[in-house]
Amino acid sequence: MDRVLPAAFLCALSRFVPLEQAWQWQRQWQRLLIRNQNQAQIPELLLLLEHPPCYTLGRGASEQFLGFDPATPPAPLVRLDRGGEVTHHLPGQLVAYPLLDLKRHRCDLHWYLRELEGAVIDVLAQLDLFGERRAGLTGVWLEGKKVAAIGVSARRWVTQHGVALNVNCGLAGFAAIKPCGLELPVGGLNQWRPGCSVAQLQQPFADALAHRLQWRSLQPISEQNLLNFIDQDGLGLGALEW
Repeated sequence: MDRVLPAAFLCALSRFVPLEQAWQWQRQWQRLLIRNQNQAQIPELLLLLEHPPCYTLGRGASEQFLGFDPATPPAPLVRLDRGGEVTHHLPGQLVAYPLLDLKRHRCDLHWYLRELEGAVIDVLAQLDLFGERRAGLTGVWLEGKKVAAIGVSARRWVTQHGVALNVNCGLAGFAAIKPCGLELPVGGLNQWRPGCSVAQLQQPFADALAHRLQWRSLQPISEQNLLNFIDQDGLGLGALEW
């Protein structure tokens, strides 16, 4: 008997994934979703992981917000095709990349950004923390400190990139930039909840986002099956184990 495909796959990884590798996976899944946009045969995907230290710039981001020479950065510097300015990734930060076809939800990037913020706020509420939005800005703050940066892009309404939530990461690397181009302090959840880890928050974040996106089912998928799915170009779905 054929298994029913889920609305989305959840690939939650415990290893540090280089940013370029995760970006390649996103672009490949985005192509699968676009190619099958009229049939809705390909599940959406939520990638949860951590990156080794790096800095990223949005497609139109200004280098004036870097506190270092871009030719000799203190950690790899990558320009991405997302919106937003410069940000910093490093171990101890929960990075979430939802690969969605917004035609299945709502063709509105502003709505999507608010839903990503809402998922972070929902997770913080489970820790008895009150996350806040700021008018005219994107992200989530705790007591005046920005704990979650958000930057996305979409092609034919299929999304890439997503959320970076500071959990128990060091904050020194943020001093080398103006995060998101703002003169505002950055914080991490361990300042309020010592001992909090990325591993503890992966499933709560997945559940919060699934609730907001009304995914009828969110099924775990291993990294190997993710790669098999991509390599087979979305074919051979029945052979997948999830």
